[in-house]
Amino acid sequence: MRRREFVVNLGLVNLGLAGAWPLVAQAQQIPQQTPQPARGGAVADFVRPGATLKRAHTKTLEIAYEDSGPESGLPVFLMHGFPYDPRAYDDMVPPLVAAGCRAIVPYLRGYGPTQFLSAQTLRSGQQAALGQDLLDLMDALRIPTALLVGFDWGGRGACVVSALWPERVRGLVTAGGYNIQNIAGSIEPAAPEREHRMWYQYYFHTERGRAGLTKNRDALCKLLWQLWSPTWKFDDATYQRTAASFHNPDFVDVVIQSYRHRFGYTPGDPALEGVEQRLAAHPPITVPTIALHGMDDGVAGRPNPGAQAAQDRFFTGGIEHRMLSGVGHNAPQEAPAAVVEAVLALKAGAVKRG
Repeated sequence: MRRREFVVNLGLVNLGLAGAWPLVAQAQQIPQQTPQPARGGAVADFVRPGATLKRAHTKTLEIAYEDSGPESGLPVFLMHGFPYDPRAYDDMVPPLVAAGCRAIVPYLRGYGPTQFLSAQTLRSGQQAALGQDLLDLMDALRIPTALLVGFDWGGRGACVVSALWPERVRGLVTAGGYNIQNIAGSIEPAAPEREHRMWYQYYFHTERGRAGLTKNRDALCKLLWQLWSPTWKFDDATYQRTAASFHNPDFVDVVIQSYRHRFGYTPGDPALEGVEQRLAAHPPITVPTIALHGMDDGVAGRPNPGAQAAQDRFFTGGIEHRMLSGVGHNAPQEAPAAVVEAVLALKAGAVKRG
């Protein structure tokens, strides 16, 4: 399938891309020091009060992240998914900091102030990219080991690092369980009940879907929130605080590549092929893990005990499943106390290695 290339304004690349979102493609002067919200308002509207917005350079990205708590505290990386951003963790950060943790909440590639360093880098959202970005951020911050927390894309990145670089992971909280994709098996159809929940992925396989996401990203992503978390009654202000992050100039390209690559419909980044080959072997996760399952998850559907048991073979470091009643797809924002409890349980060593 034809991939549309996004050309970044090279003048902004020379400025380090800092503060350029979401107007990076426009030739205008933008302050380097602070990211500009997509539709007016102050920067404080898009960063959790009390958090410090920082940036770290990896070989491919300038990653924006929110940093809270003491540098000497246990590092906890809180990884968001699609279509979300660090606002999903706002109610989790204060209790984690109070428990002595350092909470680090990155904006994934294609979201908010995070920027690619080169116009030539493939705007990939493949699973290897999500895992490599997390590992590279840990390296850039000189953090040898950390607890990892994630849901949706963020859960996938956390699972990738836990599986391939377990020596860097103290413990894993993952929404949904083993989130590493079986790309080779993606040709096999799922049950119709499962297939209809993935309509948006099939939509993104088409150029109509790309155009729809480009034109209607706010309305489309809000609809996904509603479908995926049917019992969560969020207000428009809550949604808009996150939707600003979808106006990153690379958002559409990263999302479309992600959903096409996982079905084998578009090539991945050649620089990440080695990581993808390792993931194709379905490596086990050997670190202590707590898997969270929303009982009202509109993507995964109601948790199936049989499917969970089948996944347990991938968790050789010990796993505990926790069912979250009345919770949909966005566990950190819908049930922050339950996710914090899982993090602190791992911190205390409550889940033993197998």
